[in-house]
Amino acid sequence: MARKKIREYDSKRLLREHLKRLAGIDLQILSAQVTQSTDFNELANQEPWLSSMKLVVKPDMLFGKRGKSGLVALNLDLAQVRQFVKERLGVEVEMGGCKAPITTFIVEPFVPHDQEYYLSIVSDRLGCTISFSECGGIEIEENWDKVKTIFLPTEKQMTPDACAPLIATLPLEVRTKIGDFIRGVFSVFQDLDFSFLEMNPFTLVNGEPYPLDMRGELDDTAAFKNFNKWGNIEFPLPFGRVLSPSESFIHELDEKTSASLKFTVLNPKGRIWTMVAGGGASVIYADTVGDLGYASELGNYAEYSGAPNEEEVLQYARVVLDCATADPDGRKRALLIGGGIANFTDVAATFSGIIRALREKESKLKAARMSIYVRRGGPNYQTGLAKMRTLGAELGVPIEVWPYDCSCFFHSMPSFPEMKSLGPAPCLHPHNNRRPDDAQQTPCRCMDRRRP
Repeated sequence: MARKKIREYDSKRLLREHLKRLAGIDLQILSAQVTQSTDFNELANQEPWLSSMKLVVKPDMLFGKRGKSGLVALNLDLAQVRQFVKERLGVEVEMGGCKAPITTFIVEPFVPHDQEYYLSIVSDRLGCTISFSECGGIEIEENWDKVKTIFLPTEKQMTPDACAPLIATLPLEVRTKIGDFIRGVFSVFQDLDFSFLEMNPFTLVNGEPYPLDMRGELDDTAAFKNFNKWGNIEFPLPFGRVLSPSESFIHELDEKTSASLKFTVLNPKGRIWTMVAGGGASVIYADTVGDLGYASELGNYAEYSGAPNEEEVLQYARVVLDCATADPDGRKRALLIGGGIANFTDVAATFSGIIRALREKESKLKAARMSIYVRRGGPNYQTGLAKMRTLGAELGVPIEVWPYDCSCFFHSMPSFPEMKSLGPAPCLHPHNNRRPDDAQQTPCRCMDRRRP
């Protein structure tokens, strides 16, 4: 499951559109989105209620505690909303240690209320956790002891009996209404593949539930079956995260292919770069570099999987190599090309795309003093590794090729001065049958298999 945050505007839109279909509840909520490109006159024509009601305006930027941060304005008319947005649109704010400009607002009717309720639903491997409280609002954390929680296993339905513990202490006159609402929201949660949903708070308006503040996350791997239900959904970047041109290119490439192509620059001046096949392997490679003491030198996180074709790998590798070789400073760098043992990806085919990119970037590789280390297994891997060995001799670029079952791979990185101070790491390869306390350690025979 890939949990992707969505804007409050979209969370409420999805709930409004599908609650009636799934639970027969007609949710009378109104909201409008405001960005840099919004024409307020045109917006007022499209949403006439904006000109006839008192309003609330707040940033819709995937961060919480907006009320405590003074970023929520209440009981305004449209002219005041326009002024509030004008003064803050594009202004950089800091939330949770992250700084970024505010680019998106949500505008809603101002709803006077006395009672505030809390509701959250979280999905995990075994089912869903549903939490409810009669003491919602900005002080929910201070009143967490009053939150009631149930766990609903995946195979169980949200029946009135299952919901009963959540609402047992509510007054009788609202108990049934809120119970029906919770079960309806849960139906939307499941049907639209939400992974997280929170209302803090929701209230009652004329006896009907009304969400005032809402957060949502969707399982974006379910997009293929929810295309029509989700509509024109947006998955914004986390607050404070801005894609570089290189990252944007890979993101667009990823959107156009059935394969997976991921790339994040961690340190543009880093000296250790990765190009790893497989989601799990890519994390292990990055973690291992950190475990060796070189997290500060790790330039990127990169992952390709799902059998991308040669042309897609070529475009992907070009971007990785351009970033890895940028601004040479005379110090050595390392590129780790690897992965686990592929199930169905043709290793030789993907390596062909990487090899083409390496040929194109030969001069950049040499200028950056790049050493390349290759480790891979899977269908046709012998052919792919042999091509890599041959390429190193042709280009005059240091390329070392390791067998997929050798655990010494990471300890063959370039001889950075700092790495020398770590000393040789013990080989854990099973064919040596060595124990950590061996007094005399024989050289690892993996070293004999690096080359043809």
